[in-house]
Amino acid sequence: MEMLKERGADVSYYDPFVPVVKPTREHSRWAGTRSINWKREAVAAFDVVVIATNHRTINYEELATWAPCIVDTRNAMAGIATQNGQVWKA
Repeated sequence: MEMLKERGADVSYYDPFVPVVKPTREHSRWAGTRSINWKREAVAAFDVVVIATNHRTINYEELATWAPCIVDTRNAMAGIATQNGQVWKA
């Protein structure tokens, strides 16, 4: 998140296990940042979704219908039906 923010990206996150970022010395600038809601409108508003953690509780089939572009760093989209060029493995 830090690297994207430094390059000018508007960064948000979704994590069902971390609803709010707690204060830490390393990432103090993110303290209090809240996870977005898992809703079509919220996810579809982003140009790109980056999957940084593969949680079993996330519905990746929904993500495939909501997000126009997905960068998958955890192979979470393997086996999920997507459009050509929609998912980029990193």
